[in-house]
Amino acid sequence: MTFLRTAVVLIGAAAFFAGSAMARDDGRYANSPLKSWFDSLRSGKGPCCSDADGSAVADVDWESKDGHYRVRLEGQWIDVPDDALITVPNRVGRTMVWPIKGSLGISIRCFMPGSMT
Repeated sequence: MTFLRTAVVLIGAAAFFAGSAMARDDGRYANSPLKSWFDSLRSGKGPCCSDADGSAVADVDWESKDGHYRVRLEGQWIDVPDDALITVPNRVGRTMVWPIKGSLGISIRCFMPGSMT
């Protein structure tokens, strides 16, 4: 009985900590000088949330052609909708994307091109 009780407690603790590890905004960026800037970013699709919600994209995983962008996420190229483009100057330099995963696949809520250096 003690073994079973211990196992239940350990499984419950593991589930709790795994859930908190998956949380996107865990406070790591609370003191960043760019936090308020990230929090203010918006595209035509709405607010982009914060740096913790976005992901940096390597130069080989995005491209521009004829004024439109696309980004490679999870091995597939996804066209960035024009209204998902962030038009304010990029203060971090690196390309950022805010994807949304849904039943129809991945869509892009916000995209901020980088310097491609």
